[in-house]
Amino acid sequence: MSLQAAITQYRARVESKLDHALSHSSIEPCLQDAMRYGLFNGGKRVRPLLVYLINDLLGGRPEQADAAACAIEAMHSYSLIHDDLPAMDNDDLRRGKPTCHIVYGEATAILAGDALQCFAFELLAGSHLPPERIVRLISTLAKASGDTGMVAGQAFDLSHVGQSLSLTQLEAMHRCKTGALINASIEMGYYASGCTDTNTLSSLLRYGQAIGLAFQVKDDILDIEGDTETLGKPQGSDLELNKPTYPSLLGMDSAKTKLADLHQTALDTLASFGDSANTLKALADYITHRSH
Repeated sequence: MSLQAAITQYRARVESKLDHALSHSSIEPCLQDAMRYGLFNGGKRVRPLLVYLINDLLGGRPEQADAAACAIEAMHSYSLIHDDLPAMDNDDLRRGKPTCHIVYGEATAILAGDALQCFAFELLAGSHLPPERIVRLISTLAKASGDTGMVAGQAFDLSHVGQSLSLTQLEAMHRCKTGALINASIEMGYYASGCTDTNTLSSLLRYGQAIGLAFQVKDDILDIEGDTETLGKPQGSDLELNKPTYPSLLGMDSAKTKLADLHQTALDTLASFGDSANTLKALADYITHRSH
């Protein structure tokens, strides 16, 4: 399957599943409206795509990966809503649209993010996989999202604005802030499939670490070289906030070399899987060469 075909197929699948799961009523409809606004705002769905691709690579059926794919996207969407808040990155645009707190107010945006986080675990707990797999999925997502994963990365980022970081510190931050959910997507696809070969998981996680850092390096480059209309968010926002980035630490040329090296590492890691990993290789290409 080509990458574009996979993106189209699995984006439609995960959005249909999420829409159905959020079809229940609430005593406060505005909360669900805000949840949907944050969830269905045109994201690339890279994380659920990874869940499905890994599950497929390891012989799983798509229905085995549905709960994990939906949960990882709900968790990611919660993080974006909260990252955009005035107390965090203070962004007015996300994917070319006003951010959730601009449309619904700060309090509702905070609550929508809270609810999406709970929703993610509800989806996993209610899946029809064997109980031991469900526990693995819940544990993986919780660890990747919390104080040793994504939230820790965001906290470190916010506390070091305007400060000089070493390359080791910068990479550690992004392995948590961006990389943790990327690797969780891979690990959850692995568990959803029922695969038990730990060597396979180790190889796939090395791929995940490479594309996770590549994703962030490319974001940092685009913040300087992109434009607001294409990016769907304010160009230069990291520079304006004096946030530590790969170009600011390494220089633009060295940041681009770093990106190319990570791209090659991702491809090399997949070599043992042969042609069955072609879509994952194409995803590494896309992350490296994307324009937004």
